[in-house]
Amino acid sequence: MNTAAEPVNGAKLPARTDSRAVEHVGPVLDGELIDDTLPQPRRRTVRRRFVRWWLHSPRVPLWLKSRPQAVQAAKDAAVAVLRSPWRYCGAVVRGVVVGVRWWRLWVRVADYRMAAEESEKLADKFTEIRELTLFRWKVTGAVFAVVALVVAVVDLVYGSDPLWIAGAATSVALAILGRRRDGSPGRKPALAGPRTLTWTMDPQVLVDAFRDAKLIGKDETLRLVERATRVGDGWAVMVDLPATRKAADVVKHRDALASALAVDEVQLIAERVRGNGGHAGRVSMWVADADPYSKPPVRTPLLGVSRWDAWRPVPFGRDARDRRIDLPLVWTSLLVGAIPRQGKTFAARLAAAGLILDAWVRLYVADFKAGKDWDAAGHVAHRFMSGDEPEHVLALVDWLVELVGEVQGRFRRMRDLDDVICPESKVTPDMSRDSALDMPITAVFIDEVQVPLEDRTPVVVQGKKVPAGEYVGELLTWLAKKGPAAGIVLVLATQRPDSKTIPSGLRAVLGSRFALRVMDWRDSNIVLGEQMNTRGFDSSRLLPSHKGVGILRPDGDTAAGADVLATTVRTYYMPNEDWQTICQQGRALREAAGTLTGHAAGQDTRPVLDRVAVAHAIGSRGTPPTVPAERIELPEPLAAVVDYLGDELDEGGREFVPTAELVEALAVEPTAFGRQMNDHGCRPERFRVPGEDGRTKQVRGYATADIRAAVDAVAACSVDPGGGEDDP
Repeated sequence: MNTAAEPVNGAKLPARTDSRAVEHVGPVLDGELIDDTLPQPRRRTVRRRFVRWWLHSPRVPLWLKSRPQAVQAAKDAAVAVLRSPWRYCGAVVRGVVVGVRWWRLWVRVADYRMAAEESEKLADKFTEIRELTLFRWKVTGAVFAVVALVVAVVDLVYGSDPLWIAGAATSVALAILGRRRDGSPGRKPALAGPRTLTWTMDPQVLVDAFRDAKLIGKDETLRLVERATRVGDGWAVMVDLPATRKAADVVKHRDALASALAVDEVQLIAERVRGNGGHAGRVSMWVADADPYSKPPVRTPLLGVSRWDAWRPVPFGRDARDRRIDLPLVWTSLLVGAIPRQGKTFAARLAAAGLILDAWVRLYVADFKAGKDWDAAGHVAHRFMSGDEPEHVLALVDWLVELVGEVQGRFRRMRDLDDVICPESKVTPDMSRDSALDMPITAVFIDEVQVPLEDRTPVVVQGKKVPAGEYVGELLTWLAKKGPAAGIVLVLATQRPDSKTIPSGLRAVLGSRFALRVMDWRDSNIVLGEQMNTRGFDSSRLLPSHKGVGILRPDGDTAAGADVLATTVRTYYMPNEDWQTICQQGRALREAAGTLTGHAAGQDTRPVLDRVAVAHAIGSRGTPPTVPAERIELPEPLAAVVDYLGDELDEGGREFVPTAELVEALAVEPTAFGRQMNDHGCRPERFRVPGEDGRTKQVRGYATADIRAAVDAVAACSVDPGGGEDDP
């Protein structure tokens, strides 16, 4: 049936024909859609193949691939040529000594005498030994006489030339006999005095150092990847360990290797080489000529700039190799921990200095030391306070509540922006400088953060009274989790880096860590992270004279490399007058840009608070009501474990308890105890803990987090379905 053509969207379609008719539509072709805008593979010529093979072949020496290595190889060759006369003479002298020792053992019939002594027949064999000794003395005299006669005849007949040739051949033989090599008796290198730079001339000394430190076996050796080169005020070398040996063990036992090299451990830097050019057994070492941190400190380079971009890492200090270390701050947070008078406030102010010199950064500064270290920041800060009274803690609570609401508002406004302005749910540099969007980078600096975290002043949250310190910890944890994407930078400094002061939940979300000298390895791990001391990073080993020196674990790339876990840094020196100069310059920049607000502009307005929304955000309402511990009837042996641990079971206390300790303290049968704990959801795991000798060992035990979860599970059974507690 034929139908008339009908217009569709303004276009007239052809008339439909009879379904039984065959219509020819032309050939049907198969095709593939390709994108010719993508990079096309280059033609592999013979020259490119040869270059690729040359650069990646292990058979080609490294000094033929790299210009710096070639220069160093030429220097080493020149040094070897200059030292060769003295080395040759020394080898000849050692050969003479070895020859004299061998002749003395032969003439004294040492082997015959030793055999007689072992068989206890020395008295019976004494006459024979005496006669043989006299005979060998006679042979020696005859040989000397014959040699003297031959020398005289040759000199008389042929002149002195043959004698010189014979002397040269004899010296070569003595040099070969006296050369230093493994397994040669009496010729092990013995160095009188320090061995600091000897290994740069003789790689065997470096091999011996690794053996002495028990990092490689007696029959194992090292493979030189990069020869010793001069880097800064020290020497750098890269080596490959034998198979199955790990670079992590070298980093862990750095002090033993430093002892073997006769240098202080602060002069030795040992790092595992990561990435494409490294593997688990490749070690990069740098040995300083002297203590790299004994030199006078360097003033901050921010004094020489007119402004700074907060999106760039802030100049923070210099490492042992005198490389500048910059600290990224945007999209992360920072924890600074140290004992008093080690440079903690100076380090926090260095991080603040770069942000102060950016006119578009908004600052919140809370100084709970109640000193004058941060007073200059009041000229640029949007909010500022200095004091350690409860009212200051409550003011900080209002600040943090305001910031939580600000973060929520920023995320809501980001949803309404197009993908060009806001491609992701993160603040961009252009967004942070757009006054219409009102999303500037906001940095929060809290010095002596342990003061508000330990405050017990009650505050009302959704009708419940909670300690102010606990609420501050919850707010800081929330901001550290969600604030960086919205442009919030959190910098906390404390002189009490212990587990009870800073909650573990807050420490876990702080991206960057800087630990100056602390009292022991536990405090160092609290700042830097668990098990960092077993990886070779322990700030308790820093010397008291190293002011401003600490271990930096950044959340981003540094000059030390993106794959470096942590590095020791000496912070720049910024005394109070330089700090005031930077703050005055920051104020001038804000006045020119029109971004001076809040406290600095004399507008100390109260924060705009939405406590209900903040309580919903941090999860206060969603938390199930807790049942007091004394009203929970715990089953055994869980009740005995809770009673034994006591306050150590709280967050911030112990993170691990060995099974052997619980079995001994509770006097229970190990197998039955493990089965009962497993029924409550507590499964034993193996943890690495440092022993009394400083070495790490594996211990089987329970995580306190699992024990707390088991208690919470039992507590949940004590709450009725409506949300109320059981009647007593």
